[in-house]
Formats: sequence, structure tokens, C-alpha cells
Amino acid sequence: MARVTVEDCVDKVPNRFELVMLAAHRAREISAGAPITVERDNDKNPVVSLREIAEETQSADELRERLIESNQTQIEVDEPEEDSMALLMGADHDKPAEDDMSEEKLLRALMEAQGQG
Repeated sequence: MARVTVEDCVDKVPNRFELVMLAAHRAREISAGAPITVERDNDKNPVVSLREIAEETQSADELRERLIESNQTQIEVDEPEEDSMALLMGADHDKPAEDDMSEEKLLRALMEAQGQG
């Protein structure tokens, strides 16, 4: 039955590699307890996920977004971050930081910032 299901999905997700990635991600979601949106019919999770994609009860775009989110290791921040080195060196935001800080002063400032100084 899986071969017919893959053929049914190709018009929804033309790239077979992407189809496999999306179906595998959905199968992992089902294994983790996500509710299925089609009848199981004694099928295993990968076949159920392919049937969901074929019947469009799971949108390929939404699956793609969830797959990307699950693989992200860093969260994008909309606000610009302050220059932590400038803060460590005690520079004001209005004037540029001094570049002639010695290595010893820099290490001392880092240790103090971590609470070890």
C-alpha cells in the first residue's frame, strides 16, 4: 500500500526526498502522541503519515514549517543584541570602545563579569 501512497503524494510534494523527510517527521510526531487525521486501517505510522499528506489532511507547508522548527538550534531574535564586549570594557554607547585594552585587563573584566573576580 505504501507504493500507491507515495504515488498519490508526488503531486502534493513533487520532490521525493522532501516527501520522505516530511512523512518521516510526521511519523515521529504520531509516535510522540500527535493525533492522526485519517483512519489508521491497521497501517504503521509512516504509511499513515503518507496517507495524511496524500489526502491533504496535513498540509505540506505546515509540515515543512514544523520540520524546520524541530531542527532549529538557535532562536532568531528580532531585537539587536548589545555588544557584550563593549559592556565588559565599560564603554558608553555614545563613544567608541577603546582598542588598547591589555590582555590582563580584559581577562580581569571577564572574570569579574562572571562573578569570579
